[in-house]
Amino acid sequence: MPRSLRITGYNSRAYRETAFGTKLTESTRTRQLDRRISVAPMMDWTDRHCRYFLRGFSPDTLLYTEMITTGAILRGDREKLLRFDAEEHPVALQLGGSEPAALAESARIGAAMGYDEINLNCGCPSDRVHSGAFGACLMKKPSLVADCVAAMKGAVTIPVTVKLRIGVVDGAELGGEGKSRRETAREAAARFGDAEEAALAEFVEGIVAAGCDAIIVHARKAVLGAWSPRDNREIPPLRYDVVQALRKRYAPVPVVLNGGLRTADQVVSELTWADGVMLGREAYHRPMLLTEVSSADGATSIDRMALLERMTAYARREMARGERLSWITRHMLGLYSGLPGAKEFRRQLSEGARDPDAPAELLLAAGEACERLSDAAA
Repeated sequence: MPRSLRITGYNSRAYRETAFGTKLTESTRTRQLDRRISVAPMMDWTDRHCRYFLRGFSPDTLLYTEMITTGAILRGDREKLLRFDAEEHPVALQLGGSEPAALAESARIGAAMGYDEINLNCGCPSDRVHSGAFGACLMKKPSLVADCVAAMKGAVTIPVTVKLRIGVVDGAELGGEGKSRRETAREAAARFGDAEEAALAEFVEGIVAAGCDAIIVHARKAVLGAWSPRDNREIPPLRYDVVQALRKRYAPVPVVLNGGLRTADQVVSELTWADGVMLGREAYHRPMLLTEVSSADGATSIDRMALLERMTAYARREMARGERLSWITRHMLGLYSGLPGAKEFRRQLSEGARDPDAPAELLLAAGEACERLSDAAA
């Protein structure tokens, strides 16, 4: 794609058809969602600016909001919380909550706002989620979660899905027998025997019976109340075999694999058995991964300066509505990851966007500086 590409209006159809060579003939809301590649809901990260940026790398990757609680939707500024750009489609709304009626009403609102899917968070081990009685702690309440899924299914016609772990460990039960809590946590996180298998089966059977349209599984256990979110992402061993067993047992319900996926080769390999893969922090820090994965599926590569032109137009629109440039640029620091000039690109965006008078064209200037350094190093 030539660097000089200009896409008039940067509307969804024009950009996607030009950048990806894809003819768009129908809305995502009138056809089945493509779950092969998705980007995980990440708290404080996958806001609407992030999702708009990531959309530029792949036309069909399923994007998720960061978790939004039912309380925030029902009692807060729902228009601000749920607003998104049409170019983000297909996009799913992840809800946090544990009251069937509140989840049903929040799902109904999300569907009315135009989201393509409603997802229930049963996988986040963060303390602030645990204390709020939602997230991974809900895996200890399979009957309640099944009721929640049934309530949401009764409220909307779009898909309802659940994101979960393969199991949970209660930090309050750790320690004793001369071992530290951290040591016993490691042992418990690595253990997956008959009891853990039965607990997972009970949970999944409940949500499937309630009508869950797809199961998204982070292939690790979560330790509640003893480890940080980072520990829970890195210390428990990955058990893809457990997710494979779920897929065989509950087919044809789609099973999407999450956890530890960092390269296009890994994605292609796991898609030989999984119905889909969900990428997390790797896609955020190195968003070109989404294009690499799409390229393996026949898509064309994406020109970074064309992406910056698209984001510059978006930033102009959002700044005119009162948004800060830094709220947009903070999600874009990985655009040139691994290339000469990447550090300079990050510096110009980070430092430049702090100036309240910085124009949207800062994005193009930073990209051009990086391109010059890359060309000089070639």
